[in-house]
Amino acid sequence: MAIPLPIRAQAAASQLTFWLPTPVRRAVAGRPVRIDGQELALDAQLLLRLQKIARAELVRGSVEQSRALIDLSRHLVSGKPIEPVSVRETAVPTPDGELPATLYTPAGLPEKSPLLVFFHGGGWVIGTRSSHDNAVRFLAKHAGVRVLSIEYRLAPEFPFPAATEDALAAFEYAVAKAGDLGADPARIAVGGDSAGGNLAAVTAQQAVRRGGPVPAFQLLIYPATDFAQRYRSQDLFAEDLFLTDVHMKWFEGHYVPEGTDLTDPRLSPLRAEDLSGLPPALIVTAGFDPLRDEGEAYAEKLAAAGVDVALRRHDDLIHGFINFTGVGTRFREALAETAGALRQGLSKRD
Repeated sequence: MAIPLPIRAQAAASQLTFWLPTPVRRAVAGRPVRIDGQELALDAQLLLRLQKIARAELVRGSVEQSRALIDLSRHLVSGKPIEPVSVRETAVPTPDGELPATLYTPAGLPEKSPLLVFFHGGGWVIGTRSSHDNAVRFLAKHAGVRVLSIEYRLAPEFPFPAATEDALAAFEYAVAKAGDLGADPARIAVGGDSAGGNLAAVTAQQAVRRGGPVPAFQLLIYPATDFAQRYRSQDLFAEDLFLTDVHMKWFEGHYVPEGTDLTDPRLSPLRAEDLSGLPPALIVTAGFDPLRDEGEAYAEKLAAAGVDVALRRHDDLIHGFINFTGVGTRFREALAETAGALRQGLSKRD
């Protein structure tokens, strides 16, 4: 589908703004933002300023309107498709039907390579494989892995626990069909950002409890890990930093049915009693993110359970930064570091 000219023009103008001289960018962005001993990156502050001028929001109106908005707005910040990465459409069978999926393979990758089963963010309500296309391409190319990106069922049409069931089915499919996917069954990781990070963590826990194949690695990027408690970062960064408190309540209201036990580990993986035996994990957080503290609390609990876990806080960034690779340089730097850590984590299984 062709992108409307106004969107193309907005994308070009947005990207050009980030290449202006630093004093000009600072003048547009405004005075530095400092909260909790951290200073917001100029690229992040400029992006937020441009979004405010354009009256762009993560969530607006109905579910349908918000889904359409994220589909259009991704062209403003994700940049040109990263190449050379080949793309093949496929499907993951489940008891309830099939889940569309996309297999990304960077050029020159040999057979029996590592594979990342990736779950996109979007609060379990919005977001698609398309909204995360360039982020996934980036990970595939720079980590040297195949990536199987999953179109799991979304709320409110399919509330909790539908997405968790789809995520586990996708991982089990990847292991069973590793040969067809060109993957090494011993080096299949799970990962995702935000809601997708939640699903990856839940999948790893369920896989361990089932006693079957277990992911080789967990890549959890600013994951939601605890619905049962409010954290300090949710108060510190409740407004004006891309993901807001209002957005989080909107997502929860659509995803979590009334009466659900908020301590259920399939919803709040931090609430699992026993985290021992889980695969190695990289948890990436952003300093100016309402989800920062619960992601870091999960890292601490994993470490206490004897899990090999690395925690990396990008203290100058905001929630959603893996999708902003088309503007500035700071977002790409952070994602490149994440890709390098993923490569290293899976190379340990060679």
